[in-house]
Amino acid sequence: MTTAVLTDHERTAVQAYLRLLHTVRAGFDAAPGPAGASRPAVVPPSVLAEAEQALRAAGLAGNEEAFFRLLRSWCPTS
Repeated sequence: MTTAVLTDHERTAVQAYLRLLHTVRAGFDAAPGPAGASRPAVVPPSVLAEAEQALRAAGLAGNEEAFFRLLRSWCPTS
C-alpha cells in the first residue's frame, strides 16, 4: 500500500472531512422518529464550516477529484 505524506493543511482537511462523515453517519444511524418516520440527518454548522475552511486552506475547495484521491491514499477504508 502506498503511503501519502500530507501537508499540515491536507491532513487538517482530511481529518475535518472524516469528522463530517462520522457526524452524518451518526445522524443516519439515529433511531427513527415518531411512527417510524426517519429523521433527517442534522449536521452542526460548525462541523460543516470546519470542513469547508480546511478544504480552502489546503487549496482543495472545488477540486473534489484531487481531494478524494488524497483521502483514499491516506485512509482507504472511508
